[in-house]
Amino acid sequence: MKPVFCTIVPPHILDRLAESDDPTVYEPARRTLEHDSLHRTRRRVATLGSAAAPAGTPSDTPRRTIYDAGHQETTPGTEVHAEGDGPAKDGTVNRANSALGATFDFYLKAYGRHSVDDAGLPLNATVHYGTNYDNAFWDGTQMVFGDGDGRLFNDFTVSVDVIGHELTHGVTQYTANLEYYGQSGALNESLSDVFGSLIKQYALGQTADQADWLIGQGLLGPHIHGTALRSMKAPGTAYDDPQLGKDPQPATMDDYVRTSRDNGGVHTNSGIPNHAFYLVASALGGHAWERAGKVWYATLTGGQLASDADFAEFARLTAATARSLYGEGDAISAVLKAWSQVGVPTS
Repeated sequence: MKPVFCTIVPPHILDRLAESDDPTVYEPARRTLEHDSLHRTRRRVATLGSAAAPAGTPSDTPRRTIYDAGHQETTPGTEVHAEGDGPAKDGTVNRANSALGATFDFYLKAYGRHSVDDAGLPLNATVHYGTNYDNAFWDGTQMVFGDGDGRLFNDFTVSVDVIGHELTHGVTQYTANLEYYGQSGALNESLSDVFGSLIKQYALGQTADQADWLIGQGLLGPHIHGTALRSMKAPGTAYDDPQLGKDPQPATMDDYVRTSRDNGGVHTNSGIPNHAFYLVASALGGHAWERAGKVWYATLTGGQLASDADFAEFARLTAATARSLYGEGDAISAVLKAWSQVGVPTS
């Protein structure tokens, strides 16, 4: 198992901001990029040949601890909230704690999973990380949240789907362990978007047609022209802003982006499997975590998904899973049609 350093804000957005002539724009972006690059290198070196962590004791209640970095770039920081404590005076601490709980609750009640490793892994998070740090990440063991710079990005605890997204990188780490490059890396990102969105929908009690299918809604600053970081319903439409640029995500293989940047475009091409899931969930209706989500979850955790899987392999496995779970009916029809619509073969 090789945990990777996974951030919610794609490098291509930060690259664009770093090229600005405005120091209030480029300074936090450049600091964030430098930080993230260093962490990615450290993560690769530290995890070569790493083994899985020892299993904990599964419980139906989470074990959450929130730490405060005090605007330093050290983790975990000072403990400020433990499991069972009452609400803190710090709203950021409370939002982080609540979202960790919502993610734990979702995986337990929807799929019978006990924390990200299915063995009761404690859920730890560090808030107030760095100064004007414009990102949030899963470092292989815990969550870390920046406060944003207040102009381009808001506090990174404001979106429960962002926290669900990052913790799902942990679920992937402990299951299929998808390589973070090319199509397998885009699948890694897409699965985090899928379950991040489902965690939000579950917490709000939304059906597929009620959900906004946005990732990071509320993260963009007040003067940014956009609604979120990504849209699963309409990839490529989440933002179009003079400073951020235009959302580059494709919805189908016709617009697949071939690039060496961002580990082969993992945050860009994830729009294709994202859209496929949205199409399946919309076709089946109801609560998306129940049937569409169960197909994706069983495919991720079933032991058949190779760590270097491409879109076509994942598509074939979701079709096989849908047929195994639900037989010949609307579920398998929805899966086959969705992958066909985004241009990914299933046979």
